[in-house]
Amino acid sequence: MSFLIRFTSLLWVLLLVALGSATLQSCGSDQGSGTGKSGGGLFSSDAGPQPRLDSTYIINTLRADPNFKPQLLAARRFYRDRNYQLAWFKNHNPVPQVQTLQEIIAKANDEGLDPKDYQTKDFKKLFDDLEAARSDTARRNALERQIDVALTGTYMKWGSDFYRGIANPRDSKNTAWQVKPNKIKLHKALLTFLGERKSRYNYYEFAPLHPEYANLRKALAAYREQERAGGWPVLPANLKLRPGQSSPAVAALRQRLLGGAGSPGSEQPATPPTAMPVSLRDSAGRGAAAPAPVDELYGPELVEAVKAFQSDAGLKPDGIISGETLAALNVPIGTRIDQIILNMERWRWLPKRFEPNYLLVNIPEYTLHVVEENKEVFSMPVIVGKALNETPVFSDKVEYVVLAPYWNVPFSIIENELRDKLVANPDYLDRLDMEVVKGWGAKAKPVDPSSIDWAGVTKENFKYTLRRRPGPKNDLGDVKFIFPNSNDIYLHDTPHDELFSQTNRSFSHGCVRVKEPIKLATYLLRNKPGWDQQTILDTISRRREKYITLKEKLPVYLVYFTAWADADGHPRFRKDIYSHDKALAREYFN
Repeated sequence: MSFLIRFTSLLWVLLLVALGSATLQSCGSDQGSGTGKSGGGLFSSDAGPQPRLDSTYIINTLRADPNFKPQLLAARRFYRDRNYQLAWFKNHNPVPQVQTLQEIIAKANDEGLDPKDYQTKDFKKLFDDLEAARSDTARRNALERQIDVALTGTYMKWGSDFYRGIANPRDSKNTAWQVKPNKIKLHKALLTFLGERKSRYNYYEFAPLHPEYANLRKALAAYREQERAGGWPVLPANLKLRPGQSSPAVAALRQRLLGGAGSPGSEQPATPPTAMPVSLRDSAGRGAAAPAPVDELYGPELVEAVKAFQSDAGLKPDGIISGETLAALNVPIGTRIDQIILNMERWRWLPKRFEPNYLLVNIPEYTLHVVEENKEVFSMPVIVGKALNETPVFSDKVEYVVLAPYWNVPFSIIENELRDKLVANPDYLDRLDMEVVKGWGAKAKPVDPSSIDWAGVTKENFKYTLRRRPGPKNDLGDVKFIFPNSNDIYLHDTPHDELFSQTNRSFSHGCVRVKEPIKLATYLLRNKPGWDQQTILDTISRRREKYITLKEKLPVYLVYFTAWADADGHPRFRKDIYSHDKALAREYFN
């Protein structure tokens, strides 16, 4: 009986194998497009073992193609991790990711990348050749090896550009970008893409690492669509227009911001009611002889649209068309598209993920953002370095809050502004509420300024510190926030609050001045027992410098973005105050 059972079972197994083999051969007959699609197979399971690779073959193949040579190290690691087995074939048939990769590359333009940069191999021809080599095992295996390494090289080049960026942020061609980098491991990402490894990042579908990047991508798509529709009109270079006035240029302005009267997508009625603009009334309030055409009136709806545009551009939202507002309106749409693409590139340079809590200063935006548990809790205006004293782009960690700080005077100020006055009268320092000390911190000892040969001091022989005492004259205000760094940059208060009313706030010598230092200090010390807002204010009032160490170091990022967008893809733009966009564009687009 047991023999009959075993014999019957064997017959069933043989029947299932036969059916499976027939199914594979049937599916294989549908192939032949040469695109690398799967879903069936070029070959049946009896086509013999998959060929294997070796390190020498991989090195020689990738070195032979300038497009793949930079990806050699990542590709070697990738194949080594999978014991040199082919990655893009299973049972001699291409895996579905072959087609996915080709589809992604075909849409590279959506990412501000050029598809041609990644279409260096004619995969259609290679797959056609592979199908033709069904009966030639040696030729088939050679093609599978060639295609596999080429696909890996293509993925690595695409992945490097998409995740890390085309330009090197630390290259001498660019302004130094010292933010800690994106440390993506492309060989691990490819394993994830192929479904052979799990990851918290969506490498398997080439999703952006940051939502801010995805928002800019939406803006890019919308602006390109508008460019294809003809872009936007150019306003007269000498235009000056206030609310209530009239001008023949109003029609172009309406088209620029509202889509034009009566046009599709515009809420502006085709025939607005007649109105007499202010500009056509005489001093006695009598109507002029002939009212201006109604479509030339700069009326309330358009004024609000201009104010919204000004806010998006970081300008004063007064509704007045002239100067900076006119210049911003006339920026060509192609220039804005390039600006969006350059800022998408900068997001590729950043770490794959920020910490849950951090500070971020966007230099061109003149704004500090405070983020807690991945959500912005508040922001405030800041003042950054002027063009000759640029605030550097880097990241670090805030370690100390300093209340009632001293301000150490840079030697350049001693040399260029104070030397002659101190040679004539060393006691001039008292008028400035300054003092000379030897040593640092609590061990610093006052030095009589009259004992110093001010005429002969140099940066090399000046062994003292000239500093301004805490108080209302102090250049650092009441608080400074220290993240020790080689640039000697920090956040601090300022006695010149009036500067925050300016829209362009590049006034400092490089450090970042914050508008609400007490609010920021209270927030940073919120988990420090005994340091509420009143205690902070009382400590400042005593005018004695006090260092407070944060319970946990808080990451801070000083970054440079001249364009960003909301979740709907609505963009905001800022001036390229340090010409970083200009420098990056030369490398990126050339």
